Amino acid sequence: MDDDAAMALALDEARAALAHSDVPIGAIVVVRDAVVARRHNERELTSDPTAHAEVLALRDAANAAGSWRLEDATLYVTIEPCAMCAGALLNARVARVVFGAPDLKAGACGSLYNLGADPRLNHEFVVQAGVRADESAELVTTFFAAKR
Repeated sequence: MDDDAAMALALDEARAALAHSDVPIGAIVVVRDAVVARRHNERELTSDPTAHAEVLALRDAANAAGSWRLEDATLYVTIEPCAMCAGALLNARVARVVFGAPDLKAGACGSLYNLGADPRLNHEFVVQAGVRADESAELVTTFFAAKR
């Protein structure tokens, strides 16, 4: 599965978050060309501050793998992960993170911080930014414009 096709699935997940008024961010986890998890934000739905798409997808992927170590995994997410999610990605030992649009206010994979490339930490992961960035940004921009 190429990055564009995988991000299309993450965008589908992001749109699903709109059904329960959550910020439209979607994530999928791919291992050896197979989608093993796909989730979207559920903070509003569950009243859980940790229910970001990335964290939920990592939980499902670890459950599917039977291990918290996701060393062969690539996580695709529509918006750049925050510090909490980047920390979860580090702890899961993912190999690669691909995101759509940057998050200039909270991004921790290149915008404000780059936790995936910090040699002081016990793991590093490859980051690919900008895959279907315009579509990813448009979903979030439209969501917040409607809230105002």
